[in-house]
Amino acid sequence: MPTLGWAFLFELMEQLRLIVGLGNPGAQYEDTRHNAGFWWVDALARKLGITMKQEAKFHGRAGKWNGGNGDIWLLCPDTFMNLSGKSVAALARFYKIPPESILVAHDELDLPPGTAKLKQGGGHGGQNGLKDIHLQLGSPNYWRLRIGIGHPGSKEAVTGHVLGKPMPAEREQMLNAVEAALDVWPELAAGNLAAAQLKLHTVAKS
Repeated sequence: MPTLGWAFLFELMEQLRLIVGLGNPGAQYEDTRHNAGFWWVDALARKLGITMKQEAKFHGRAGKWNGGNGDIWLLCPDTFMNLSGKSVAALARFYKIPPESILVAHDELDLPPGTAKLKQGGGHGGQNGLKDIHLQLGSPNYWRLRIGIGHPGSKEAVTGHVLGKPMPAEREQMLNAVEAALDVWPELAAGNLAAAQLKLHTVAKS
Protein backbone atom coordinates (compact mmCIF):
# COMPACT_ATOMS: atom_id res chain seq x y z
CA MET A 1 0.00 0.00 0.00
CA PRO A 2 1.37 3.50 -0.81
CA THR A 3 2.63 5.62 2.06
CA LEU A 4 -0.28 8.07 1.73
CA GLY A 5 -2.68 5.13 2.02
CA TRP A 6 -1.19 4.05 5.33
CA ALA A 7 -1.32 7.61 6.65
CA PHE A 8 -4.98 7.85 5.71
CA LEU A 9 -5.71 4.53 7.45
CA PHE A 10 -4.16 5.69 10.71
CA GLU A 11 -6.11 8.94 10.55
CA LEU A 12 -9.30 6.89 10.46
CA MET A 13 -8.34 4.75 13.45
CA GLU A 14 -9.08 6.50 16.73
CA GLN A 15 -8.79 4.81 20.10
CA LEU A 16 -12.03 5.46 21.94
CA ARG A 17 -11.61 6.33 25.60
CA LEU A 18 -15.04 7.75 26.49
CA ILE A 19 -18.51 6.69 25.36
CA VAL A 20 -21.39 8.93 26.37
CA GLY A 21 -25.14 8.35 26.21
CA LEU A 22 -27.39 11.42 26.20
CA GLY A 23 -30.76 11.63 27.91
CA ASN A 24 -32.64 13.02 30.89
CA PRO A 25 -32.47 11.41 34.35
CA GLY A 26 -35.60 10.24 36.16
CA ALA A 27 -38.25 7.58 35.68
CA GLN A 28 -40.58 9.97 33.84
CA TYR A 29 -38.05 10.31 30.99
CA GLU A 30 -36.76 6.75 30.89
CA ASP A 31 -38.85 5.57 27.93
CA THR A 32 -38.87 8.80 25.93
CA ARG A 33 -37.30 9.23 22.49
CA HIS A 34 -34.83 11.78 23.88
CA ASN A 35 -33.26 9.03 26.00
CA ALA A 36 -32.15 6.88 23.07
CA GLY A 37 -28.51 7.58 23.94
CA PHE A 38 -29.07 6.28 27.47
CA TRP A 39 -30.72 3.19 25.99
CA TRP A 40 -27.64 2.34 23.97
CA VAL A 41 -25.02 2.99 26.66
CA ASP A 42 -27.02 1.08 29.27
CA ALA A 43 -27.39 -1.83 26.80
CA LEU A 44 -23.64 -1.73 26.14
CA ALA A 45 -22.93 -1.74 29.88
CA ARG A 46 -25.11 -4.85 30.27
CA LYS A 47 -23.36 -6.51 27.33
CA LEU A 48 -19.95 -5.86 28.87
CA GLY A 49 -20.96 -6.63 32.46
CA ILE A 50 -20.22 -3.07 33.61
CA THR A 51 -21.95 -1.61 36.66
CA MET A 52 -22.75 2.07 36.15
CA LYS A 53 -22.32 3.99 39.40
CA GLN A 54 -23.07 7.55 40.42
CA GLU A 55 -19.93 9.67 40.20
CA ALA A 56 -20.53 13.10 41.70
CA LYS A 57 -17.35 14.61 40.25
CA PHE A 58 -18.48 13.61 36.75
CA HIS A 59 -22.13 14.63 37.27
CA GLY A 60 -23.52 11.30 36.11
CA ARG A 61 -23.43 7.52 36.09
CA ALA A 62 -20.09 6.10 34.99
CA GLY A 63 -18.41 2.75 34.52
CA LYS A 64 -15.08 1.52 33.15
CA TRP A 65 -14.20 -1.29 30.75
CA ASN A 66 -10.75 -2.64 29.96
CA GLY A 67 -10.41 -4.95 27.00
CA GLY A 68 -6.65 -4.92 26.74
CA ASN A 69 -6.18 -1.71 24.72
CA GLY A 70 -6.67 0.63 27.65
CA ASP A 71 -9.64 1.81 29.66
CA ILE A 72 -12.85 2.94 27.99
CA TRP A 73 -15.24 4.93 30.16
CA LEU A 74 -19.03 4.79 29.79
CA LEU A 75 -20.97 7.83 30.98
CA CYS A 76 -24.63 8.86 31.27
CA PRO A 77 -24.89 12.49 32.46
CA ASP A 78 -27.34 13.36 35.24
CA THR A 79 -27.31 17.04 34.30
CA PHE A 80 -30.39 16.90 32.03
CA MET A 81 -29.90 17.14 28.29
CA ASN A 82 -29.19 20.87 27.97
CA LEU A 83 -26.17 20.68 30.30
CA SER A 84 -24.68 17.41 29.04
CA GLY A 85 -21.36 19.08 28.28
CA LYS A 86 -20.76 19.79 31.97
CA SER A 87 -20.60 16.05 32.65
CA VAL A 88 -18.70 15.09 29.49
CA ALA A 89 -16.07 17.79 29.95
CA ALA A 90 -15.57 16.92 33.64
CA LEU A 91 -14.60 13.31 32.86
CA ALA A 92 -12.71 14.17 29.67
CA ARG A 93 -10.57 16.79 31.41
CA PHE A 94 -9.90 14.63 34.45
CA TYR A 95 -8.55 11.79 32.29
CA LYS A 96 -7.12 14.06 29.56
CA ILE A 97 -9.31 12.56 26.84
CA PRO A 98 -9.31 14.51 23.56
CA PRO A 99 -12.57 15.09 21.63
CA GLU A 100 -11.41 12.71 18.87
CA SER A 101 -11.48 9.84 21.40
CA ILE A 102 -15.06 10.52 22.54
CA LEU A 103 -18.23 8.91 21.12
CA VAL A 104 -21.61 10.45 21.98
CA ALA A 105 -24.79 8.42 21.42
CA HIS A 106 -27.91 10.55 20.96
CA ASP A 107 -31.38 10.71 19.45
CA GLU A 108 -31.51 12.05 15.90
CA LEU A 109 -34.56 13.80 14.42
CA ASP A 110 -33.17 13.64 10.88
CA LEU A 111 -33.06 9.83 10.79
CA PRO A 112 -36.11 7.53 10.78
CA PRO A 113 -36.70 5.09 13.65
CA GLY A 114 -34.77 1.88 13.06
CA THR A 115 -31.70 3.70 11.72
CA ALA A 116 -28.38 4.27 13.43
CA LYS A 117 -25.41 6.04 11.88
CA LEU A 118 -21.90 6.90 12.96
CA LYS A 119 -20.07 10.11 12.08
CA GLN A 120 -17.31 12.37 13.30
CA GLY A 121 -17.58 16.12 13.66
CA GLY A 122 -20.11 18.46 12.10
CA GLY A 123 -22.72 20.73 13.60
CA HIS A 124 -25.07 20.06 16.48
CA GLY A 125 -28.24 20.32 14.37
CA GLY A 126 -30.11 22.04 17.18
CA GLN A 127 -29.66 19.06 19.51
CA ASN A 128 -29.20 20.78 22.87
CA GLY A 129 -27.02 18.08 24.38
CA LEU A 130 -24.58 18.28 21.49
CA LYS A 131 -24.72 22.07 21.60
CA ASP A 132 -23.50 22.10 25.20
CA ILE A 133 -20.85 19.45 24.51
CA HIS A 134 -19.56 21.62 21.64
CA LEU A 135 -19.35 24.55 24.04
CA GLN A 136 -17.71 22.71 26.93
CA LEU A 137 -15.18 20.77 24.86
CA GLY A 138 -14.42 23.70 22.58
CA SER A 139 -14.48 21.32 19.62
CA PRO A 140 -17.00 19.50 17.38
CA ASN A 141 -14.50 16.75 16.50
CA TYR A 142 -15.95 14.00 18.68
CA TRP A 143 -17.75 11.00 17.20
CA ARG A 144 -21.54 10.67 17.25
CA LEU A 145 -23.76 7.61 17.20
CA ARG A 146 -27.03 8.97 15.82
CA ILE A 147 -30.10 6.89 16.71
CA GLY A 148 -33.07 7.81 14.57
CA ILE A 149 -36.33 8.94 16.17
CA GLY A 150 -37.89 10.59 13.11
CA HIS A 151 -39.17 14.15 12.75
CA PRO A 152 -42.75 15.08 13.76
CA GLY A 153 -43.09 17.30 10.68
CA SER A 154 -43.04 20.75 12.22
CA LYS A 155 -40.62 22.69 14.41
CA GLU A 156 -43.39 23.47 16.90
CA ALA A 157 -43.99 19.77 17.55
CA VAL A 158 -40.35 18.83 18.16
CA THR A 159 -40.29 19.31 21.96
CA GLY A 160 -43.36 17.16 22.51
CA HIS A 161 -42.01 14.56 20.10
CA VAL A 162 -38.58 14.11 21.67
CA LEU A 163 -40.00 14.10 25.21
CA GLY A 164 -42.79 11.71 24.24
CA LYS A 165 -42.79 7.93 24.37
CA PRO A 166 -42.72 6.09 21.03
CA MET A 167 -45.57 3.82 20.04
CA PRO A 168 -44.80 0.08 20.45
CA ALA A 169 -43.91 -0.50 16.78
CA GLU A 170 -41.68 2.58 16.74
CA ARG A 171 -40.03 1.56 19.99
CA GLU A 172 -39.24 -1.83 18.51
CA GLN A 173 -37.61 -0.13 15.52
CA MET A 174 -35.51 2.05 17.83
CA LEU A 175 -34.43 -0.98 19.85
CA ASN A 176 -33.45 -2.72 16.61
CA ALA A 177 -31.20 0.27 15.83
CA VAL A 178 -29.70 0.06 19.33
CA GLU A 179 -28.99 -3.64 18.75
CA ALA A 180 -27.40 -2.95 15.36
CA ALA A 181 -25.12 -0.40 17.00
CA LEU A 182 -24.17 -2.94 19.67
CA ASP A 183 -23.10 -5.32 16.91
CA VAL A 184 -20.28 -2.98 15.85
CA TRP A 185 -18.80 -2.92 19.37
CA PRO A 186 -15.79 -5.12 18.40
CA GLU A 187 -14.77 -2.53 15.81
CA LEU A 188 -15.38 0.38 18.20
CA ALA A 189 -13.39 -1.28 20.97
CA ALA A 190 -10.50 -1.93 18.58
CA GLY A 191 -10.43 1.74 17.62
CA ASN A 192 -11.40 0.98 14.03
CA LEU A 193 -14.22 3.48 13.75
CA ALA A 194 -14.07 3.54 9.96
CA ALA A 195 -14.86 -0.21 9.89
CA ALA A 196 -17.63 0.27 12.47
CA GLN A 197 -19.08 3.06 10.37
CA LEU A 198 -19.05 0.95 7.19
CA LYS A 199 -20.57 -2.09 8.91
CA LEU A 200 -23.33 -0.12 10.63
CA HIS A 201 -24.30 1.80 7.51
CA THR A 202 -24.33 -1.38 5.42
CA VAL A 203 -26.76 -2.96 7.88
CA ALA A 204 -28.91 0.18 7.72
CA LYS A 205 -29.22 -0.13 3.95
CA SER A 206 -30.08 -3.84 3.89
